[in-house]
Amino acid sequence: MSLVQFSVDENVAIIRLNRPPVNALNAELVGDIAAAVGEAGHPSLRAAVIAGDDHFAAGADIKEFGAVFESEGEDELAADLSRAVSRFEQLDKPTIAAVTGFALGGGLELAMGADFRYLAVDAQVGQPEIKLGIIPGAGGTQRLVRIVGWQRAKELVLSGRTVGAAEAETLGLADKVLPTDEVFGAAVEDAKLWATGPTRAIAAAKRTMLAGFGIEAGLDAEIIEFKSLFSSADAREGVQAFIEKRDADFSGS
Repeated sequence: MSLVQFSVDENVAIIRLNRPPVNALNAELVGDIAAAVGEAGHPSLRAAVIAGDDHFAAGADIKEFGAVFESEGEDELAADLSRAVSRFEQLDKPTIAAVTGFALGGGLELAMGADFRYLAVDAQVGQPEIKLGIIPGAGGTQRLVRIVGWQRAKELVLSGRTVGAAEAETLGLADKVLPTDEVFGAAVEDAKLWATGPTRAIAAAKRTMLAGFGIEAGLDAEIIEFKSLFSSADAREGVQAFIEKRDADFSGS
């Protein structure tokens, strides 16, 4: 796991993304996240914290999308990330995402896989994929609805706008807002408290609540739609415009 640092503090698993400068998600980083989530599942560990250095994760590495267009292939990054997020969500122990800097696109999708999200006061979160001519592909259209509600999620996904920590807290997307230098420490200390609880009962409660979440069909539909958009002219234009640092000129096709 060269791009993820995995450690244990007492009986809390610590997963730290480490792909400077902004933890842009590429195939290697997503693979390392999945491996670290697997390590966090060990029965001796009773809680988990996921974080990033400086930035939590500023979304997918858009250059990899460009490579998909050039090869006329099919992007698998979102599907791989979606599976990793689901495995994180299904861990049989409490989990906290300590969010500093940006948690955008796939970064926010990863944070939403945690039971709780602690945001730095200057953190920025959002699902900006629509600005590229695509949609969230790793659970963003599904978990955001369930966390903040249908209408608010629709506005965030369709506009692609980012929100600050204060608004995220109002929306229910942030469970705590803290000074930047306190976020990680608070998450770890709270995880240690959760780890002293009745782990089997907590796991049973999580399984029961997830069963009522009814998310599987939505995730399947999301990834099908996400992949289909890579054949659209707007997606090609949106990604190219991002790479070239210019405004996209969408044609609607």
